[in-house]
Amino acid sequence: MEETTPTLVSAPVDGSTAGPGSTAGPEVAVKRGFKATAAKYGRMLWWAHSLYALGLGIFDVVFARNGFAHARWLTIALVAAFLLVLLLFRLFGSGTQRSLDRTRDKVRFYVMTYVLKNLYQGMLFFLLPFYWRSATFDSPNQWFVVVLGVCAFLSTLDLVFDQVLMRWKLAASLFYFLTLFACLNLVLPALLPNARSLVSLVAAAVISSLAFWLMHIRVREVVSHPLIAVVLVLWTTGAAVGAYFGRVALPPVAMYVSHGAVGPQLLDDGRLAIEASVLHISLVQELHAVTDVVIPGGKGDRLVHIWTHEGVEVQRSTDVDARAHGPTGTIRLRSQLHAERLPDDPAGQWRLDVATQDGQLVGRVVFVVLE
Repeated sequence: MEETTPTLVSAPVDGSTAGPGSTAGPEVAVKRGFKATAAKYGRMLWWAHSLYALGLGIFDVVFARNGFAHARWLTIALVAAFLLVLLLFRLFGSGTQRSLDRTRDKVRFYVMTYVLKNLYQGMLFFLLPFYWRSATFDSPNQWFVVVLGVCAFLSTLDLVFDQVLMRWKLAASLFYFLTLFACLNLVLPALLPNARSLVSLVAAAVISSLAFWLMHIRVREVVSHPLIAVVLVLWTTGAAVGAYFGRVALPPVAMYVSHGAVGPQLLDDGRLAIEASVLHISLVQELHAVTDVVIPGGKGDRLVHIWTHEGVEVQRSTDVDARAHGPTGTIRLRSQLHAERLPDDPAGQWRLDVATQDGQLVGRVVFVVLE
């Protein structure tokens, strides 16, 4: 009986079981060609997509200018982003612990991060116009707008978002915490227009801190471990206290001064006879201020005029004669600085601040008195 020696057929390098002459050959070639193209142009394609995302972000900025009522839709995006971030780290872990061994896992991961990117881009670019209008750009609250702008830009950079922000749970949690806080600070006045800005600010800080911790611990761990519960309470309390004392560094979004001016004389109809940014000292017998403030939310706030000369507060006008004016949601504030309240030498830099009763700066009018 004649023995036959079995023929050994080597498997293809890419793991396919097809042998020579198999009909799977063209498919393998296509896969190899696709991988080669992706390896060569992949980074370029990611940057092209980042530019596309930046374009969509600019569209969101334009869309946000259509009205404050659209802010309510942010609530849906916030919940969706929270659930996706939570699911992302529950499924794949964080940092070096992340398991993306299988192709299916990689596809799932990139699909989830792609959806998250679009949610973040939509939310952050939507927020920017509101915070831009509410911020005063020679005051501490300007820096929060800068931080939001940096976050919005980072959300369009696919390589940074995928490899840094979504790789580490702490980075992803902090990014979401900041986005959630900024969104809630705008959404809560839209949902509760008669609430004070400070109440909305503290509530936004508390909710954001709780969401931050829920990304790291499960509810049952809080119940079963008293120490974790204590840390959670301290963290949340600290966030509320930080928001309260840090309110001067945060604009009372979406409130802003649409127009403001100072002059030496007031007409009978309540308008200024002259709107001046520079006055000669001979004209300064008394000063009048008129400011128009748009208040789509935060209608529970009482506003004040703060007159400051060379950095020293001269008068805090709490009775600003607020009256509805022009478009819906706009009020006109008027105050007067009498001659007896003027400094002995009124020459120099003057500032009229519009602020809430809690000390958040709404807007500012700057003028100079010359000798």
